[in-house]
Amino acid sequence: MTEQTLAAPIDDQRPRGFSRYQSLLIALLALTQFTIILDFIIMSPLGAILMPSLGITAGQFGVAVSAYAFSAGLSGILAAGFADRFDRKRLLLFFYVGFTLGTLLCAVAPNYHVLLIGRIVTGLFGGVIGAVVLAIITDLFPLQMRGRVMGIIQTAFAASQVLGVPAGLFLANHWSWHICFIAIVVLSLVTIAVIAFAMEPVDAHLKLKQDRNPFHHLVATVAEPRYTLAFAVTTLLATGGYMLMPFSSAYTVHNLGIDITHLPTIYLVSGLFSIVTGPLVGRASDAFGKYSTFVFGCAMTVLMVLIYTHLGHVSLATAILVNVLMFVGIFSRMIPSQALMSAIPDASQRGSFSAVSASLQQLSGGLGSVLAGAIIAQGADGALLHFDRVGYVVVTTTIVTLVMMYFVQKAVAERAGKRGV
Repeated sequence: MTEQTLAAPIDDQRPRGFSRYQSLLIALLALTQFTIILDFIIMSPLGAILMPSLGITAGQFGVAVSAYAFSAGLSGILAAGFADRFDRKRLLLFFYVGFTLGTLLCAVAPNYHVLLIGRIVTGLFGGVIGAVVLAIITDLFPLQMRGRVMGIIQTAFAASQVLGVPAGLFLANHWSWHICFIAIVVLSLVTIAVIAFAMEPVDAHLKLKQDRNPFHHLVATVAEPRYTLAFAVTTLLATGGYMLMPFSSAYTVHNLGIDITHLPTIYLVSGLFSIVTGPLVGRASDAFGKYSTFVFGCAMTVLMVLIYTHLGHVSLATAILVNVLMFVGIFSRMIPSQALMSAIPDASQRGSFSAVSASLQQLSGGLGSVLAGAIIAQGADGALLHFDRVGYVVVTTTIVTLVMMYFVQKAVAERAGKRGV
């Protein structure tokens, strides 16, 4: 039995249901994403526990958090040359085992320096896994099904926010922060076992003509003119997306007037809605067109970001509603854009294309956070000043990506037509 397809399908065919193996594979890939995202985002809420426990400053903690992003960005570039030279299942296992070992190092860290090394190792391996997952999805699922697949995979972000973070904080508060990472390691070991024994090889791309030199393969991918626009869109999407997120908690408490004890409620409700929204957006992008769904997401994002960044003191219900609608806009951009751009690379360059894209996401996301930090100031009462300016930057990048994505989908449609599919 084989589930692989390297055909170039079009977007207007009638969506089919998933086979049993495809359903298992989607759940497995979603689980890998869940553990990767949880390992990344759990650091921020653990800060209040980690800093006094290890005797580190806020600056040192910030370095530990950013170490993951920058090492992940670096590993994406380093891995791009090799990403298409191996069975993607073996590649997934290799990086996932490395990620698990890095997380284990964090779990047993007795001091700051060991924790920092653990975060670097985790980023070096974990930063590539998302690219491998995207390449597997592109290889095994035709374009008209990828919206639904991406919608389900992206719920890993919401699930980690709803299930993972509260559970992690519970374990940290009742036992130790080490237990949070140990729990991720245990879940990762189970996932590794299922990948090893239940997942079929993903190696059809190896039959295609390959550049034997990894460096040449990387350069050929980066220098390919058809990919330049897609890389630019990826960079702008990540830059805009990461500008609001790091400051949302402080903004909600100090600017919107929401008590800090209600923050978990906002994240919980927003996450629950996102779990439902992701698959629905995926279905919509397959049914109505990926670019049309992306346009809706951009319009929703522009509207809600302008509202969000200009709010004064509001009720908890209003804050929840605005957050939920803003997440709808974000997901309605993220899911169709990933599905659409998955159709751009040639089959022989899917792994390297995804690795470079993942690297750009990490690096541009970090750049976006730094840029937002340079714009924002804090008043004497703790309120964030100039947050509306950050909103204007996000709106501008959203409008620019809307235009750029038009040419991306036009290029995808032209290639599909040329191939006669």
